Amino acid sequence: MGGRRGDTREQIRKVALELFAEQGYEKTSLREIAERLGVTKAALYYHFKTKEDIVSSLFAEVGEKVDELLAWAASEPMTQARRVEILDRYAEIVRGPAGDLMRFMSQNQQEIRDLKPGEEARERFRRLARVLGNEQDPVADQLRARLSIMSLHMSVFLMGDMDISDDQRHEAALQIAKELLSGRPNNEKSAN
Repeated sequence: MGGRRGDTREQIRKVALELFAEQGYEKTSLREIAERLGVTKAALYYHFKTKEDIVSSLFAEVGEKVDELLAWAASEPMTQARRVEILDRYAEIVRGPAGDLMRFMSQNQQEIRDLKPGEEARERFRRLARVLGNEQDPVADQLRARLSIMSLHMSVFLMGDMDISDDQRHEAALQIAKELLSGRPNNEKSAN
């Protein structure tokens, strides 16, 4: 496997996600991950003792980025422009490493439901939703805030069958997310 320790860990995580996507979390063994990487199981154990350790490290990486976003969001008063900026920043997280993790989550819902990292991810989602639509907002606005986040999530794993680029998918999802957050379509805003 050669290279620096961080590169090796990243390669293990990448290969593990590929195998989880191909055959499911439960049906993938550490031995298979090691074989795909061309290393011994002992070499893999040096970095990760269990599949859950691999998944936990993936969740931790994305969780840190979301926590940073939430801390930034809390640093100034909330305005509609700030909510849109939060959504833009979250969209970039989803576009990056979180996208592969979300695909994994959607394909392995049953298996990860009880894993601690899955619950922590759900709690971060709830915190982000409360930032975009706080409890004092009308219920419809709170729901729009949650749906704006979900539109970004769903574009990662529900549009794979569409003949569009990742950039097109991302931009369309972000546009819809912003429309939901504002409560009206973008073309309506430009007409006013």
